[in-house]
This record gives sequence, C-alpha cells and structure tokens, in this order.
Amino acid sequence: MHSTLTQLLGIELPIIQAPMAGVQGAALAVAVSHAGALGSLPCAMLGGDALRAELAALAAATQGRPYNVNFFCHTPPAPDAAREAAWREALAPYAREFGVDLAAVPAGAGRVPFDGAAADVLETFRPRVVSFHFGLPSPALLARVKAWGAVVLSSATTADEACWLEAHGADAVIAQGLEAGGHRGHFLSPDLTLQQGTFALLPQLVRAVRCPVIAAGGIADAAGVRAALALGAAGVQVGTAYLLCDEATTSAPHRAALAGEGARHTALTNLFTGRPARGIVNRLMRELGPINAIAPAFPLATAALAPLRAAAQKQGSGDFSPLWSGQNTSGCKAVPAAQLTRALAAGA
Repeated sequence: MHSTLTQLLGIELPIIQAPMAGVQGAALAVAVSHAGALGSLPCAMLGGDALRAELAALAAATQGRPYNVNFFCHTPPAPDAAREAAWREALAPYAREFGVDLAAVPAGAGRVPFDGAAADVLETFRPRVVSFHFGLPSPALLARVKAWGAVVLSSATTADEACWLEAHGADAVIAQGLEAGGHRGHFLSPDLTLQQGTFALLPQLVRAVRCPVIAAGGIADAAGVRAALALGAAGVQVGTAYLLCDEATTSAPHRAALAGEGARHTALTNLFTGRPARGIVNRLMRELGPINAIAPAFPLATAALAPLRAAAQKQGSGDFSPLWSGQNTSGCKAVPAAQLTRALAAGA
C-alpha cells in the first residue's frame, strides 16, 4: 500500500509533513520535500499576494519535487453581534490587564475557505498535491483542481467522513486521530464524542474505503510509523514533531511550551478560533474552560484575541496564544527537518 501512495504522490518516502498555519512558511515544506517526503504549505491564512509569493518560493526551491498545498473548506458564519459582544466582555479583564482597547479591534475572520481566487493562483503553479480540511470544496472548484492533474487529499475523523470523501472525489484520505494537534477536521457532525484515537480509527477507515489511507495523530518517531503501516496505513502525516525544527517559524513561547513539562497536558479548545483544536493547556484555557459556548463561531473568535496574544508574547508568555500540539511531543527536537524526516522514514 505505501508504494501505491508514494507513486500517487510522486515521493520516495510515505511521509507527509502536516500543514501547520502560523508556525511555518515555505521553508519547512521545501526541506521535507528535499528529504524525499511530501512537504506541505498551509494556505488558509494567506491572502492572494501572500499565497502567490509563498508558492513561487516553494516551486523554485523544490526544483520539480512534489509538494502539498492545504486549504480549509468551512462555510463562513453570519456575524452575530450579541455573541461577539459577550466574547469581548469575557476577554475584558485580560484587556484591562494588558492595556488593550478591545473596542478599537475590528471583527474579522482571519481564515478564508478555498475559493475561485485561490484556484486562479494555484492554476499558475499546478501543485502535484492539494489537500483540504473540513471536507472538500464545491464540485466546480474541485473539478478545477483535478483538471490540472492534482492529487486531492482530505481529513476524515470518522468512517462516515472517509466514505463521503472517497465518494466525492478524494484520491486518498487522512485518518485524523483524536491525538492530533491543531484543528479537528470533522465536517459531517460537530459531536466530539464521535472522535476516536488514531489506532482505533485507522483500521476502520482501511476497511471502509478503497483509496489509500494516511494515518495522522500521535505519530512522532519510527516506531509510530511502523505501527501505522502495520495497521494498514499507506503512509503517515506528522505535524507536532516538526514544530521545533530549524525551518519552522514556531514562536519562542510556543517552543518553550513544547519543550516543557506542560506539553504533557493538551486539550481540545474552541477559544482561539471558534472551532475545536488541540493545544497545550495555558492560562486562557484554564480560566475560561477549553470549550466555551461564548466563543464566536469559527473563525470569528480570532480577531478579539489577537492583541492579547501579541501583548502577552511581548512579555514572553504564550498564555493567550494557540499552542497547537498533539498529545505526543516526544519527537519534538530542534534539528533540521530533513534529519527528522529521515529518522521517521526508518519506520517505513
């Protein structure tokens, strides 16, 4: 199976570096691709000009090697003034502490779903792999991506989601276990009780679909890679282990948290964006509760938090930052990404 995946993606090693918005740019993806795996670029937070610049850098530096570009497929929510006001009221004590005027902070999304403008930019570069989170784009947009021969990946957190993705055009499915850091990829149901650990979910997806299944969540070393492949995975996607790599842009407070004892305690939280995502528990999560109904719908929670995050980081604190991390940080090492990729590949 893993030779099938490597042929499909045009890579040598059955390893995908997870796209991680906010902690990487093209440099990490380039390093992983040069090591023979699939480097990924997160694009959900990039405007048109930034997307074009990052893709140009990625295409030039990878020198013909495949790379993956990743987008979100959420439906933007309608603004809710009452909910936004309640959210800002909950944040008001912190704003006073840091001298931040929340009234001067405009509301905004910060993350946009894949659309025609992004497809226009992508078509110039025609990346080998395009991946999506929260389902798939509209049939028309997906057809545009497939028209230039791109391989399409998307995340599934249940067997039902995997079957839906395969039926709607995904060429391979990423089995995102509950251990994984960052945003949950669920899209058919918001019920978190349906979520399973990687090694419980993976065999179910392997049985449910015909396309290759890629394991993600809690895989941090060669032994984890071997275990995933033994359970039928065609390859693995690894994110958290890359966060301390030289090429990552992970902030100093985030790096310190990953290297500290606190990294043992992660939780799903909707505080930072409005959608459940796994990160290291910090002050905001402890004091407001990791899941709080007051937080505006994804991705509208981000705007009011931005100045608090910036103010705290100036003091060296990550207490108001999304310290995204999976449950297994044992593979986090301050090494070049190529070195980490080769170490992971020993399991394949």
